Amino acid sequence: MNAPSRILIYGIHGSGKSTLAERLAERLGLPWYPVDDLLWQPGWVEVPMAVQRSRIEAICRRDRWILDGAYHGWRDVPLARADLVVGLDYPRGLSFRRLLRRTGRRLVTGEEICNGNRESLGSVLSGESILVWHLTGYGRVRRRMRAWQSDPSGPPVLLFGTPEELDRWLAALPPR
Repeated sequence: MNAPSRILIYGIHGSGKSTLAERLAERLGLPWYPVDDLLWQPGWVEVPMAVQRSRIEAICRRDRWILDGAYHGWRDVPLARADLVVGLDYPRGLSFRRLLRRTGRRLVTGEEICNGNRESLGSVLSGESILVWHLTGYGRVRRRMRAWQSDPSGPPVLLFGTPEELDRWLAALPPR
């Protein structure tokens, strides 16, 4: 397989999409467009869906890109242009532990996530918590990745069930 130039990374919250995007961007010399930066304004104000879609369409018209997620209002756009989807199909316990660890670290350090936004105890304990999103969305995300993989009309989908499988694949990729 030639090195892909338009990559969509997909998985549940906490699976490591952004970390993988950063690693792939470095390894393959591709530009990475962090999805959170495109979707959230300061104060956790969501960018209107039409603007989100327009931003994603502009990126996906390019010949080279990595996106670390795809959401309901524009998921079709990168799927139509990607030459590879990398699915992080890790067990629920692994991805939830990773999410808990990351969320805890962000609470303690005040690490910026995107556009000045940070985790807060209030956001973590709310009904709109990323932890709740993980619990309620896990099965749906997993089914979606598997459906994409079995659809011959879509881009190729590589599903990785463990971080070790992903690391072996990354090691085999040609450097830029």
